[in-house]
Amino acid sequence: MTSTDQQPFLSVRDLQVHFSTEDGTVKAVDGLSFDVEKGKTLGIVGESGSGKSVTNLTILGLHDRERTRINGEIMLDGKELLGASERELERLRGNKMAMIFQDALASLSPFHTVGRQISETYRKHTGASKQEARKRAIEMLTRVGIPQPDLRVDDFPHQFSGGMRQRAMIAMALVCDPQLLIADEPTTALDVTVQAQIMDLLKDLQQDFGTAIVFITHDLGVIADIADDVLVMYGGRCVERGTKREVLRAPQHPYTWGLLASMPSLTGPVDVPLMPIPGSPPSMLNPPTGCRFHPRCTFKDRVEGDACSTQQPPLELAAGRGSACHLSPAQKKAIFTDQIQPRLS
Repeated sequence: MTSTDQQPFLSVRDLQVHFSTEDGTVKAVDGLSFDVEKGKTLGIVGESGSGKSVTNLTILGLHDRERTRINGEIMLDGKELLGASERELERLRGNKMAMIFQDALASLSPFHTVGRQISETYRKHTGASKQEARKRAIEMLTRVGIPQPDLRVDDFPHQFSGGMRQRAMIAMALVCDPQLLIADEPTTALDVTVQAQIMDLLKDLQQDFGTAIVFITHDLGVIADIADDVLVMYGGRCVERGTKREVLRAPQHPYTWGLLASMPSLTGPVDVPLMPIPGSPPSMLNPPTGCRFHPRCTFKDRVEGDACSTQQPPLELAAGRGSACHLSPAQKKAIFTDQIQPRLS
């Protein structure tokens, strides 16, 4: 997924994130690897509970260190993050890396104006004066398309609409020009018009600042609009990886087929029923052995023996493209061509 002449700005290798609970150990992320270059967007897609948000909170160091066991490697611009102190991570958060959360109303303080929250972030990392920070806050509100920013800078979050709060969150995340931006389902609660505006805004800002973006979502339609590369997660693991075009036009994993087949088509017959993925996501307290998707997979009977239930399929990548499935390449191609592709056309 990375070019040969450019080192990835963010590199994650064999990341494992396990939580200790009263009921046992939750294996939220279990051996995840990926790279993101500057100026590129990696889309991470999967159902709730697949490990998407945990992965990115771990990158930022926003986890309970006493209850969390983490193994692997996270490199940001050549710096190892898992061994960094809390003080070092605080310097990086908001400055070199930042996050846009899903629920802006819950993430913004109701007791302080939007402008103060943006300017305080700027002052913390730059040492700017209050006057300089306020000017920067107005500048960022202008940049993200807030009308009358010199007036709205003194408004509280509840005085903003949902879309405007999300724009304010983006302004706060970008106020120090971070080189890595993690967007955790930032458009989920917004109507489609505002969604499109937010997506266009992120793409414009990425062009201006050359930011590396990790975009977390369960919506493949959003992925199709913003991502360069796609990583599909299931049960704490990567089950498929490739460019946006490769994953959406020629998916290789039964889980990705299920995600695509469960989406309504805007061009196909209106009376064709959707195909939901049977069953429920796995419990990460006691995940299935072998392939974690096998209890819900409708194609496991095509694999000889009990490999699907006993052996974890390796993620074999060629030029950043591959999937973790026991089906042979010929079987994957035949199933997609005969059964899945006709439903997507």
